[in-house]
Amino acid sequence: MSSTMPILKDFPSEFTTDRLLIRMPLPGDGLAVHDAIIHSLPELKPWMIFAQHDQTVEDVEANIRESHAEFIQRKDLRLLVFLKETGEFVASSGLHRINWSIPKFEIGYWVDSRHSGKGYITEAVEGIGQFAFEQLGAQRVEIRCDSKNVKSRSVAERAGYILEGILKSSERDVNGGLRDTCVFAKVKPQVI
Repeated sequence: MSSTMPILKDFPSEFTTDRLLIRMPLPGDGLAVHDAIIHSLPELKPWMIFAQHDQTVEDVEANIRESHAEFIQRKDLRLLVFLKETGEFVASSGLHRINWSIPKFEIGYWVDSRHSGKGYITEAVEGIGQFAFEQLGAQRVEIRCDSKNVKSRSVAERAGYILEGILKSSERDVNGGLRDTCVFAKVKPQVI
């Protein structure tokens, strides 16, 4: 397959880990995601741009549908995380900043604070990383986060990602100031 035609790349739209079902966003997911955002605002506001303004259920549903279309087009692979046992929404994650010519991906994530501290996001990140390497042929998977986001850094470390460096004053934070960005990565071993 040509790396210039990622839209033709065929791979599963869902997979599981021990406790989780991880799948592409589907129309109708907006209500559960909106509910999680509302309950998690205190934890999301310091780090996430989307948490800086009020969103209606309709706003979130529109975003879900846009993410669904981008997944089908292979432009961005947002993934929603649910408990296998109950079907309850737990987190939003995915593979972003895709470069299909390598291929490389960046895992982003946030968790419904009602489910934090249970290892779900670490399990999801491990599963998504495995999916990227095994199903998408990834050569490199990154996790980038604000250097001050201790919880996000801990997830990357627990999932086995190596801190390659900290980019000083590399991005704007949610308040418009400059922030330092940690770059964690896993790379596929090169066969020589």
